[in-house]
Amino acid sequence: MPNSNSAKRALRKSEVRRLRNRSSRSELRSAIKNARIAIAGDDSQNAIKALQAATKKIDQAAAKGIIHKNAAARTKSRLAKSANKATAE
Repeated sequence: MPNSNSAKRALRKSEVRRLRNRSSRSELRSAIKNARIAIAGDDSQNAIKALQAATKKIDQAAAKGIIHKNAAARTKSRLAKSANKATAE
């Protein structure tokens, strides 16, 4: 347990940040999952829209520091690569 007032305040702040990051991370994972499902499907227009939505969520998460910028770039690259492969076939 924190002893000083500033440590108590820091604990409160970190808890709020943790919950906010947790919900954002959950939304991010859902967007990525939806994009992967859409890419695996037959509709290329739906896959493109899902990829754009996931890319936007990934960029926002990286900007807020929820995920590392290199992890964001890697995830976007892999999604785009799989989308390009699926639409080429």
